[in-house]
Amino acid sequence: MNILALNWNDLKNPYAGGAEVHLEELLRRLAGYGHKVTLFCSGWSGCLSEENIKGVRVVRRGNRYNFNLIAPTHLRRLAREERFDILIEDINKIPFYTPLYLDLKRLIVIPHLFATTVFRETNFVLGSYIYMAERPMVSIYRKYKFNVISESTADDMAERGVPRENISIVHCGIDRELYAHDPDVTKYEQPTILYLGRIKKYKSVQHLIQALALVRKEVPEARLMIVGSGDYTDHLKSLAENLGLANDVEFPGFVSPEEKVDRMRRSHVCVLPSPKEGWGLTNIESSSVGTAVVAANSPGLRDSVSDGVSGFLYPYGDVAALAEKLLAVLKDDEVRMKLEQGGLEWAKRFDWDDAARKFEKILLEVAGEAA
Repeated sequence: MNILALNWNDLKNPYAGGAEVHLEELLRRLAGYGHKVTLFCSGWSGCLSEENIKGVRVVRRGNRYNFNLIAPTHLRRLAREERFDILIEDINKIPFYTPLYLDLKRLIVIPHLFATTVFRETNFVLGSYIYMAERPMVSIYRKYKFNVISESTADDMAERGVPRENISIVHCGIDRELYAHDPDVTKYEQPTILYLGRIKKYKSVQHLIQALALVRKEVPEARLMIVGSGDYTDHLKSLAENLGLANDVEFPGFVSPEEKVDRMRRSHVCVLPSPKEGWGLTNIESSSVGTAVVAANSPGLRDSVSDGVSGFLYPYGDVAALAEKLLAVLKDDEVRMKLEQGGLEWAKRFDWDDAARKFEKILLEVAGEAA
């Protein structure tokens, strides 16, 4: 097939996240299977306007502020230049509403939708704009097929009015070569809690700092590493200082993939406290390297943690419950090691090659080819 994919970012974009990992792991494999793949996305200062990355032609136009406004013109031009068999439209921010101006067969890929969660991150005006921009989605895309990455997102789409028969689920995979378990790596001497990801208000990392204050009452040597970058970093540093934890919370910023994996392996527990995610890829990555997980029992995260097997879930926003789960891991090596072993087995279920073959089959069916 000749495939056109549409997403706000590509993996090289400084604002790339889990949605970009998911899409490009699939696209690169599709290109490897012999399909022709073009990814159209936004650019950033100093980027190449076009390049080939692992078999995928990446075309960048505009920027993160105007991409949804300039996309229709460029997409129509691309569609005129060559015959695409199918469009993969990845919706993880404001929808592009391509059915209004582009006549192509399409598969709608949705990691997750913001809905009211957007108001946890931004001001009321901008939040209202994003919230309202999502509202017409179901009516405009109703007749098309949707592919999501978790049962939680499938439930969300069905509640919004998308027919269940139009929703398929393909779980994310794992880069087993990078996120490999190394039994020779030992844990840090200090009981160490790790957060990995973007540092945004809606990620609720503030709950984790508050929980650390409770944890240290029983495990005084416990510390927290908050690895990543984002515009909420200064607020979190101030919170740590106000709680008397300035010397117990480390902010190393953005790190290389190798350093990320090393910190993940050596930490005692990895935590994701956000109210909503498409999947929670870091949970699976942590399980794959042999680290226990604690996560909020929220959409997406509850799908990527096997509660009591690979880690523990707690009610989102309940700081005391979060501290209780952390203490269960940090104070009892037997509990921690049981979760580590359970996580290794749990992570084996998720494979990018399997995901890509399932995704290809769905694309072929939507495109009208014989699968």
